[in-house]
Parts: sequence; C-alpha cells; structure tokens
Amino acid sequence: MSETRLREDICRFGRSLFERGLTPGSSGNISVKLEDGGWLVTPTNASLGFLDPAKLSRLAADGKLVSGDAPTKEVPLHSALYQTRTAARAVVHLHSTHSVALSMLPEIDPRAALPPMTAYYLMKCGATALVPYYRPGDPAVADAIKGLAGKYSSVLLANHGPVVSGDTLEAAVFATEELEETAKLYLLLRGMNPRYLSPAQINDLTKTFGLTLPEHGHDW
Repeated sequence: MSETRLREDICRFGRSLFERGLTPGSSGNISVKLEDGGWLVTPTNASLGFLDPAKLSRLAADGKLVSGDAPTKEVPLHSALYQTRTAARAVVHLHSTHSVALSMLPEIDPRAALPPMTAYYLMKCGATALVPYYRPGDPAVADAIKGLAGKYSSVLLANHGPVVSGDTLEAAVFATEELEETAKLYLLLRGMNPRYLSPAQINDLTKTFGLTLPEHGHDW
C-alpha cells in the first residue's frame, strides 16, 4: 500500500474513532510501519478527529523525525510493540472510557485483564496484558511492554488506556474497538456472576481460527 494511502487511512480511522467518542480531545495516537522500515505516526497534541495527511510525522527506522510535525510523546510504547511483535504493522493507542476504567479495577489479572467473554474478543484481541502506571511519554513504559516478550498484541496501560497492535491498520483499529466493547461488557456485568466461555469453547475457537494465546497468560 502506498504511503499516500496510508496517510489518508490514518486520518480516516482517526476521525472515526474521535467522532464516536473513543478518544477525546488531543488524546490517542496511531502509527503505521512503512516498507522501508520507517513509520508514520500522529503528531503531538493533535486531535485524531482533525488530522492532516501532510502533517503526519514520518520517522526513520531509528525513530528520528524525517518530515512532518513533531511526533507524539508516546513513540516509545509504539516502538516497543514493533520491536517485540515482528508481525505488527500498525499500533493504535486510545483513551477509551471503558478500557481506562477497566485498567483501574483492583481485581484485574495483569496476565489477562479480561475473562473470555466473547468469541470475537478472543479472535481479535487474544488475551490482554495490564502493565503498571507510568506517566505519559515515560520511556520506562517501553521496558514494561518489552517485558511481555511479544506475547500480547493487546495491552492496557494502568490508569491510561489501551495500546493494540495489528498486522494492518484496520486490524489494529478493529481490535481496539473490540477491547473497548468487551471492557464495557465486563463493567456492565461486574458482580453479576456472568457465564464466560468454557475451556472447551476456547479450545474450539483456538483450533478453528488458529489463535495463539499467551501460555500461562490466563486461568481459563
């Protein structure tokens, strides 16, 4: 896919996420890897609802700015996912309400922030890791993500929001949306003893769709 098309897609998906209230104000950021090893990323202090394709930050493979506006301060967390998940071609980070709320609950398992609630959650997100709180832009968050050793495509930053990678921009956006909806379901059903997918049902999904779930990343 051409760089021009990728720039347009980042702006199109960003606008959609913003208009549906999935990341308010100037929060959230999106990046896409390019064929030359560099990447495109949304600029700092930019609203995802009002992006300009020509002003997106273009970074070299070493993370240095090549053209466009100054990049988001969250570059380290994007870079950490690209380094540890070699199949990743896009990363989406939002401040979506239900996912942030989920990240603040005391009972959340860092190895599996959500139980196996729906088939599509497992198919699009797998298991979701929870990493401790770091201030926005803190390079230490990259070390926390690297510590997951590439086992998770879906990560929650405590008191902050989700960061999700995908093999395409569309896949990363859809997975982030699925995570948000599943977090919403969890909050709606919290304390009501809902019925989750059984180990047999999870095994069937894994075999049918070739899912790779982190080993020992859950108690399902």
